[in-house]
Amino acid sequence: MFKSIDWTGYVFISFFAVPFFVFNILPIFFGTYVSFNEWGIFGDPEWVGLDNYRNILTDRYAHLAFKNVLFYVLFIVPTVVVLGFIFALFVNQGWPLSSISRTIFFSPYAVAASVVGIVWIWILDTQNGLLNNYLELIGIKYIPWITSTDWVLYGISITSIWWDLGLAFIIFLAGLQDVPKDLIEAAKIDGANRFQRLWNIIIPVMRPVISLVLTLQLISTLRIFSQVYVMTLGGPAGASSSPIYHIYTTAVNQQLFGYASAASIVLFFFILVLTLIMRFFIKEAAL
Repeated sequence: MFKSIDWTGYVFISFFAVPFFVFNILPIFFGTYVSFNEWGIFGDPEWVGLDNYRNILTDRYAHLAFKNVLFYVLFIVPTVVVLGFIFALFVNQGWPLSSISRTIFFSPYAVAASVVGIVWIWILDTQNGLLNNYLELIGIKYIPWITSTDWVLYGISITSIWWDLGLAFIIFLAGLQDVPKDLIEAAKIDGANRFQRLWNIIIPVMRPVISLVLTLQLISTLRIFSQVYVMTLGGPAGASSSPIYHIYTTAVNQQLFGYASAASIVLFFFILVLTLIMRFFIKEAAL
């Protein structure tokens, strides 16, 4: 006799599994197929083999986009991690204003990307921007944060740091609240100062959390798009472009879906390799 199958569990799982397969898994295979074709959405795809990937290797705009995103990674990721950890340490102490600081530090992360971009366009405006007006008070001349090829990467990075800081802060704060209090108290009794407690107890206990924040921030920065799109449209002269913005313009504006799909595959492996390298060094540092 065959046992009857209880389909109840499968029905509940299907509410997640079916949309995930349709909207996450199938597009990966479809995008991979399209990357080997020349296709402008109308008409039938034309098989071109590896030509799209060869074009990426010779496309100076693609090179510039990947070069820019490496700058974003080197500037944004360590800054967000360090500042997020410092702010979390401050709030975790329970000092005056720590409660309101929790809201202030996290609130930017809840703001929509379009709002963030518009607000920071005003803050970073060359002539009337809030930041330049304050810098002028201390004798620093106006800086063209988002209109100069020399400064635009810094302008986008500052905006991204302000926006991304909230998530890193809240994750660090949650991790700090799980640090065993008895270890801290024992260190105090043994005469350890604040720095010694931080370096020898808090940071080692927080290492998995630090690794998580680093990984999430690295992936987020490599996928940077909204700030670039809203604030500069990749300009001036492509100086602030990113891989995803380059993919967007080639797919939507130029209708080169085969090339855009190939660039997406390249970006996927680029993110994967950098993430694995970072995880390797974190693991080695922990040994």
